[in-house]
Amino acid sequence: MSQRFVIEAVMVAIYGQLLSVNRPVEYIVPYTTVLELYEFEEGAEPLMNEPGDDHYVKEKVKELIAYFEEPFNKKKIQKALSIPWAKSAPILLGDQIKLTIVNAVDNAHYGELFDPIETEVLLSSLKEEAPVLTDQLEMIQRIISASVPVQVFDIDDFEFALEGTAHL
Repeated sequence: MSQRFVIEAVMVAIYGQLLSVNRPVEYIVPYTTVLELYEFEEGAEPLMNEPGDDHYVKEKVKELIAYFEEPFNKKKIQKALSIPWAKSAPILLGDQIKLTIVNAVDNAHYGELFDPIETEVLLSSLKEEAPVLTDQLEMIQRIISASVPVQVFDIDDFEFALEGTAHL
């Protein structure tokens, strides 16, 4: 059985360690975060501080967009978009990784403390009973302060998260 995490699509592109695992992992990705990839690809604002790193990450974002746009994967995603909270069939990224796109719907449940995408990540985590994986320390602090009943891991603690959720 694979370990599951809710994550934003851009983080899958940015953090290579998420794709080089030695056990099955499923990333549950809210669809609006897939749409964000297009904004990151087209935007002039850098994703990374170093120009070389920024160029590399933007290339990875383009690669992920292209992968999602492959006809078979695009069909899986489009099918999930017809019903709120529907999930796509798994999209495989190598032997151990699968992505599941969820048509998350922001119902403003956490709207005062979290932006719409963060809210969709949290609601997806609650619905799927899967931990959130993020690089946003401020978001982690707000989750803890608001007592949102989700498990959350910093991406820097990914190996620990893999070990920690293996026994759940």
